[in-house]
Parts: sequence; structure tokens; C-alpha cells
Amino acid sequence: MNIGPYLLPNRYFVAPMAGVTDRPFRQLCKQLGAGYAVSEMVTSRPDLQDSLKTSRRANHEGEPGPIAVQIAGTEPQMMADAARYNIERGAQIIDINMGCPAKKVCNKWAGSALMQDEVLALQIVSATVQACAPYGVPVTLKMRTGWCHTEKNAVQLARAAQDAGVQMVTVHGRTREQGYRGAAEYDTIAAVKAALSIPVVANGDIDSPEKARAVLAATGADAIMVGRAAQGRPWIFREIAHFMATGEHLAQPLVAEVKQLLLAHLQDHYNLYGEFAGVRSARKHIGWYLRELPGGEAFRSRMNTLTDCQTQWSAVADFFDGLNAGMDRLPAGPGVEKLNNKMETVE
Repeated sequence: MNIGPYLLPNRYFVAPMAGVTDRPFRQLCKQLGAGYAVSEMVTSRPDLQDSLKTSRRANHEGEPGPIAVQIAGTEPQMMADAARYNIERGAQIIDINMGCPAKKVCNKWAGSALMQDEVLALQIVSATVQACAPYGVPVTLKMRTGWCHTEKNAVQLARAAQDAGVQMVTVHGRTREQGYRGAAEYDTIAAVKAALSIPVVANGDIDSPEKARAVLAATGADAIMVGRAAQGRPWIFREIAHFMATGEHLAQPLVAEVKQLLLAHLQDHYNLYGEFAGVRSARKHIGWYLRELPGGEAFRSRMNTLTDCQTQWSAVADFFDGLNAGMDRLPAGPGVEKLNNKMETVE
């Protein structure tokens, strides 16, 4: 499928997740089969654009294109300016965040809170599209089904966004009120797909190749987006691609391969964040990789006491060396029920 002028290698995408989909993680997911990746949410506030946090989120050094940056905010002009700012720094696609359910975002009327104010939401969409048009940069939109179960306005908002020039819409199959509770529903996504002529992407609770196939069939969507299921399991994209192409499952990855992937991921992570922040922010990634492995919880508790990158990296290497002596391949990944209980990141 295409987003504007960009032909994507497949229709299996990694979701933008705050605190997770930084450049090292995006590159790893693309390496392991993801056809597209969007950056973490970047603020549109000009006073924060030069902050260390924002500069790390906007780092695309060496990342294969297309470079997609998600921006969030509540003021049309500020969002337009933010789009131009990121384009000048390498963004090739701009994604508007209307899907984040986090209270700290919604309390400022950004993210999915915008779905309560369709007039403002469309002003933001129009201003962003107009700002990107001179650069030839396509604009996409990520949203939820609505604010709550009695106010599901995804279809009308998506249709209006398409009319304003948005070139792809992603829908997470929950309302803002749900957060990540309960199960995602796909009827609303199917209705959005039926109403639009631009590509529609289905998101929510896709945690296996079978679920990916089922969601594509149920919604008619052009692509699927995987979020939490890729945490600690970035090879899920090649598993989905293989299953969709052949109807057969790939074998679980070798322990030796996972060791190599994680250690390379950690080194890239340290290079981006530095010693102090790197060793601490890497802990969650290590924990996700280890959550289903024998001795993983005990190691995680000990690992959380380590305060320098080299010691952490060596401890992870030693853990996998010990694991490799007792098992060749990883066990199957976690189910959606476990993923639904994880609330620390934002799709």
C-alpha cells in the first residue's frame, strides 16, 4: 500500500507508543519485518521543541524511510508550525495524534480528547494538511472509536478528515473512556473503512498472526498496527508476514538470536540516551523480553539495581548464556489478556 508517494513493503505496522517507539525500537521492528513505523508522540509546543526529551523523540539518524512523526496539540496554528518544524528536520509523513487516552494528555484536551470537539479537531487537521502541502508531505491521522460508548464518532470524523486532505486513518478499536480495558471491537473500524476511499489501518489487541488475519478479514482494513504485543517481541512482524503469506507459523526464535537482537538493541539505546538515562530506560525493554522466560522475573529484580550500561549489558548477556544451556528456542509469546493488563505505555 501507499501513503502519498511512499510505497510500503508490507501492511504490518508498529504503533507509536510514548516511551517505547524511539529510533532504536523502530529500526529493530523494521529490521524484523514491520513495513512502517511512526515516532513517539512529539509535542507541538514551541517552548519544548528544543528540550532533551523532544530532541530524542525526533531523532531519526540512520533510520530507513519513510520517516513518520506523530505530533500532538490543541491549537491549529501551533500544530501547523510543528508540522513544518519536523519536516525541516527530516519528517516525510506527519501523523496527527487523536488517539492517546492518557490523562495527562487528555486533560490538556489533546490526543483522544479532541474527538469531543469535532470543530477544533478538523481545524487542526486542515491547518496541518495546508502546512504540509507545499512540501509534498502526506498527513495521516490516528484516532479512537470515540470518547465513550455513547459517543462513537469515528466514522464522521474520519470522513471529514479525508475531505480535508488526510491520506490515511488509523483507528484503535476502543473509546478513550475504555483506555486499554476490555477487548477492542472492530465493527467501528469496518464502518470507517466502508466510509473512506483512503487507506484505513486497524489497531488494538493484535497479538498473534491469527489475530492479524482475523482483524483484516473482519474490518476489510488495508493494514494492521501492532503496539503492546511488539514490546519485547519485535519479531512478531515477520511472524505475521510469514503466516499471511503461507498459512504456516514460523518457529519461535532461537535464544541465541534473541540474545544478539537484545544486546544490539541495548547498545543502540545507550547511544541515544547516554549512561544515566540509558541504563534506566532500558530496564522496561529488558523486562519485556524476559517476561516469559524461566528466571526472568528474578533476573529483572536484580537487573533493576544495576546503574551503569556496561554492567547491565553484561548481565543480560550472561542471563541468555545461561538460558541457552537449557533451551534452544523461546516459548510462545504472551496472550492478549496479559497485554490488556499493561497500562504503562500509550498507543
